[in-house]
Amino acid sequence: MNIHNVYNILGNLFNEHHAPIIDLIKAQTNDPFKILVGTILSARTKDDTTSKVVEKLFDKVNTYKDLYKFTLEEIENLIYPVGFYHQKAKHLKQLPYDLETRFNGQIPHEIDDLITLPGVGRKTANLVKIMAYDEPAMCVDVHVHRISNRLGYIKTKTPFESEMTLRDILPVEYWLNYNSYLVSFGQNHCKPINPLCNTCPIYDECHKVNVVTKYKKE
Repeated sequence: MNIHNVYNILGNLFNEHHAPIIDLIKAQTNDPFKILVGTILSARTKDDTTSKVVEKLFDKVNTYKDLYKFTLEEIENLIYPVGFYHQKAKHLKQLPYDLETRFNGQIPHEIDDLITLPGVGRKTANLVKIMAYDEPAMCVDVHVHRISNRLGYIKTKTPFESEMTLRDILPVEYWLNYNSYLVSFGQNHCKPINPLCNTCPIYDECHKVNVVTKYKKE
């Protein structure tokens, strides 16, 4: 497969679909704090749900200091029904203390710093680095892991392994948008079960690894 062709085709397709929720938060706010919070809340949660929750939350919370005003139970109510909202509420309750005491109230740039914040793993840290600071990072979520392997571009077993492999082989100039393009493509077209191969714009580039039914393109 030709990754340059795939990237360009998916980039054009991206503009035809609703952008993933974190792309929307970036476009609407360009606020590292809100990008971080939105990314934490979006984990294991559908974008439609996350979108409604962040709209409600950001009506009351504009900076990290605003989180001091709310009890744990109040934060839970504000972010319900995102997935794992009890645990995420604990993370948000702790977040302002960590930001203020360790990072002077700023959202850090570096992955090693970001992953020390409550509720922030490698996927979240990489996405925040990209979205908040327009700095190259390799964000690998389930869509990126699955589709990169389905394409035959990589052969890995875990998202972490995919991140490390993509860091080695994907041109750096593609890092900023690779996650957004594949997430959008995965949400709208290349689904985990019954992908829409018959109308796929990158059908000829894809090796269709582990796709049981390889539909012919229309």
